[in-house]
Amino acid sequence: MSNPYDRPSWRGKRVLVTGGAGFLGSALCHELAKLGARVTAIDAMMPDGGASLANLEGANCLLVRGDIRDVELHSLCQGVDVLFNMAAQTSHMGGQKDPVADIAINAVAQVRLVQVMREVAPKATVVHASTRQFYGRPISLPVDELHPVNPPDANGVSKWAGEQYWLLESRVLHRPVVSLRLTNCYGPRLRIRDARQTFLGIWIRRVLEGEAFEVWGGEQLRDLTYVDDVTEAFIRAAECASQPNVNGQVFNLGGAPPASLLELAERLIAANNGHGSFLTKEFPADRAPIDIGSYHANDHAFREATGWSARVGLDEGLRRSLDWYRERLTDYL
Repeated sequence: MSNPYDRPSWRGKRVLVTGGAGFLGSALCHELAKLGARVTAIDAMMPDGGASLANLEGANCLLVRGDIRDVELHSLCQGVDVLFNMAAQTSHMGGQKDPVADIAINAVAQVRLVQVMREVAPKATVVHASTRQFYGRPISLPVDELHPVNPPDANGVSKWAGEQYWLLESRVLHRPVVSLRLTNCYGPRLRIRDARQTFLGIWIRRVLEGEAFEVWGGEQLRDLTYVDDVTEAFIRAAECASQPNVNGQVFNLGGAPPASLLELAERLIAANNGHGSFLTKEFPADRAPIDIGSYHANDHAFREATGWSARVGLDEGLRRSLDWYRERLTDYL
């Protein structure tokens, strides 16, 4: 990761990270604190999400427990220089089962946050965590930002709405805003107790526990981004947000070259020194209608605009992840 002395512009900056105790939010908090920023994390600490107090262990930041749907936001946002907006309800099946709660978090609460930021931090830069989910089942691969938006489920609809409210801030009020549409992200601090955050989480748990994991289908292609590369992308986006070719833009974020789920399963076992096994099963009937099939991103636009590149290859990222959880497994179950 970055050397704190390489980026003096972050020293003393007031930074707010929503969803700051979650997987990606906590990684940002750790790195921003190293860079000398004054970091506040807010998180609802929902049991079904990815938040954990363990995620912020050793991070020099302030954690505020609160839900952006109803917490007092003015004091938190007052004078903020940069907002990293990571808070979201990410469960696909959760959104299908309770779309009202889903849109309350991913859209209505975003409007609430937008309004408060207008009042107390009108010049702050915003980097919004978005998703490749909007594109639905790809028409062609790799998927670039001009691909039609066709959300496959309620969660995709609500998150797309939330993203659009933030982009309006750039178009109408000229606030520096960047939205990063993420693919599957993985690494330390990912929720691994189940498959609510990503399929790879439960795979990691099963491998470390010496149990077989399930691969649904197997031929679907995925590109994965290691958490350190995601963190660097968010920081780079904030640094470049005022540039005309970045401000107000949505960017796809990819990572390692795509691999099938079967190949990913084999490479995870290889990263565990060859220990582990998996079962191949048909895709569950209740999930098949919202499955997007194969996906991998064309993220050339973001690389070109900011100079970012993914540095951690898949095999190295899987090895690092397994090593990290092997020492902390009980903390994440």
